[in-house]
Amino acid sequence: MHIQNKKNNSEYNAKRSLLEAGITLFAEKGYASTSVREIVEKAGVTKPVLYYHFKNKEGMFHAILNWSAERLEFMLSDVLETPGSVLERLIHLYQHLYKGIIENRNLFNMIHNLIFGPPPGTPQYDFDQYRKSMVKAIMAIYLEGLARDEVKGADPEEVALLVLSLIDFCFHLDNAHPESTDPERPERLLRLAFQGLEKRRHLRDKGLEINE
Repeated sequence: MHIQNKKNNSEYNAKRSLLEAGITLFAEKGYASTSVREIVEKAGVTKPVLYYHFKNKEGMFHAILNWSAERLEFMLSDVLETPGSVLERLIHLYQHLYKGIIENRNLFNMIHNLIFGPPPGTPQYDFDQYRKSMVKAIMAIYLEGLARDEVKGADPEEVALLVLSLIDFCFHLDNAHPESTDPERPERLLRLAFQGLEKRRHLRDKGLEINE
């Protein structure tokens, strides 16, 4: 039993090392420019170990992205189960995302590069599932708030795209200009989006109805 546990731990550590090496190299060099030899050397294992766990480089590529998608679904489930106002839950969503990016910076860079410019030779993958999952979760949060008469009526999908675009922009801005990274910027912008910019008196002067 003890020998079996040592074997299982060894296999787990080898697989984890391979995934971490693959993520780092795919983020730095891209999928097509990364060789199996480079991956196994960085992971400190041999080629047969990679083939045992993933069959080939493409298998590893899909394993990384499937693991990322599973983590996102788990995080969204946690957010959806967390009570609070619409704004509080959206801020909670952003904080979860930000923490995940900080902890997995290379993974974020890898996915970012693949979505915004997959080079020739990259395997096909349904990256749109990330967006669909996020939109679905944000729509659910908004509709629950609408049912509580907490927010104004609007197209749920457009609300989700607005929130997602705001958060997404902040992440990409921080990624492109790390010297000006501001972890609190998305929360401030979310609050601003909820408050609006027009003064209430100005709206009254225009004869527009104000929903408290």
